[in-house]
Amino acid sequence: MQMLYNSDSFVVVQFDVPGSAEDASPNRGGYEIVDKFARKEIYLQGAAADSFQRGVQALVEEGPNPEKIDEFIAGFTALAQQPVVLH
Repeated sequence: MQMLYNSDSFVVVQFDVPGSAEDASPNRGGYEIVDKFARKEIYLQGAAADSFQRGVQALVEEGPNPEKIDEFIAGFTALAQQPVVLH
């Protein structure tokens, strides 16, 4: 688990789960995105995680712009249904 992004609005954490050596499956994992204001989270894996990663890489190549990054992340958190619960 590695925190990739933390702004006033969002937190993005990357999860790497190694694949099984027995069946030579690829690494699995994904991204958890927390919307701090809506108090909801979403976990992206598979094709959605790949799309998210490609979009973030394109934004990073353009140069640092937190407003654009937050706007991009907001497009994914619009799908968030899981409430953030503290234990």
